[in-house]
Amino acid sequence: MHFKISKKVFYESLDKVSRAISASSPIPALSGIKLTVFNNEIELIASDSDMSIIKRIKSNEENNLQIFNEGSIVIEARYILDIVRKIDSNEIEVQIINDSLTKFSGRNTEFKINGVKSSDYPLIDFSKPSDEIKINSSELQQLIVQTGFCASDRENRPILTGVNISCDNSKLTFAATDSNRLARKYIEIDCEEGINFTIPANSLTKIARIIDKNSDIKIAVSDKKVQFYFEDMIIQNRLIDGIFPDTARFIPNEYQTIITIDSRDLLNAIDRASFIKSADGVSIVNFQISENEFIVSSQSQEVGSSVEEIANYDFSGNPIKISFSGKFLYDAIRALEGPELIISFEGEMKPFIVRQTDNQSSTHLILPVRTNY
Repeated sequence: MHFKISKKVFYESLDKVSRAISASSPIPALSGIKLTVFNNEIELIASDSDMSIIKRIKSNEENNLQIFNEGSIVIEARYILDIVRKIDSNEIEVQIINDSLTKFSGRNTEFKINGVKSSDYPLIDFSKPSDEIKINSSELQQLIVQTGFCASDRENRPILTGVNISCDNSKLTFAATDSNRLARKYIEIDCEEGINFTIPANSLTKIARIIDKNSDIKIAVSDKKVQFYFEDMIIQNRLIDGIFPDTARFIPNEYQTIITIDSRDLLNAIDRASFIKSADGVSIVNFQISENEFIVSSQSQEVGSSVEEIANYDFSGNPIKISFSGKFLYDAIRALEGPELIISFEGEMKPFIVRQTDNQSSTHLILPVRTNY
């Protein structure tokens, strides 16, 4: 195996595929990146068994790829990334010089690293499933960012550690919940009716960071795996078995109290109130809202208390007092990104809903907590 390539293109490609690698992989070979050189392209593969990424680099003017000999090797990801980053040269030459010993060289620098034979790397099936969705990468990133953080981080209910993706009535919906809060966002898109699967939320977060903005993506899914297709890369992930809760039925249809408020004003007020935390690090924030006043407060026996009045808001309905996790509302406001919010309350000990005033495609639900407030 012997080739020469642009350092910038090579490093960026290695960095993207390395996102699939886990620090605690049970299979030693999976701590590395598999490099395979064909007569006209380089193929990079990385995996942690759950997520697998394959990227192909074909010769063009940008990458200056020159292939001298075909071959394949597996190099520890942390070594190859650091080596390529440290070599002070616009181009990098890579060559297997003795069995698995691989040389990386630049203008004035040379590294020799022991690799692993590619035959030791597990065979990964990248065959394409039949059901397919076409989506813009920016829309996909927004769907992930506005829902994924609501997934559970507890393994006692594995299905809740994922984001559910479904298609119905030409709407592609992402939903996540940890039983105390939930997020749903949809976009109108041409997709196969009946598609319904759940993918680990941490995998989706990685995908959102890997994909380029304003590119076209194809999502192909079967009963066991999902693939995200780009021009020269495939990200593949296992699905979570089980039936995801029907989160739509948790959204109330009627409300007793509705307020409209500037999102930045509320975000800052929640941030200040959340400074007061209990001994276990939890911040419970209280709202006291009526036509005449909007009080945001918090208190803790160990720390103290905080009280703030918000002056500018629109109010309709009945006065309400309610307590909830400050972090949950803070996360929801940040995810929504809109300049103005509508918060709809069903009752004092019932879930409340947060949406943007100018975009109703995202819904965040937060459960209240019982306090002495």
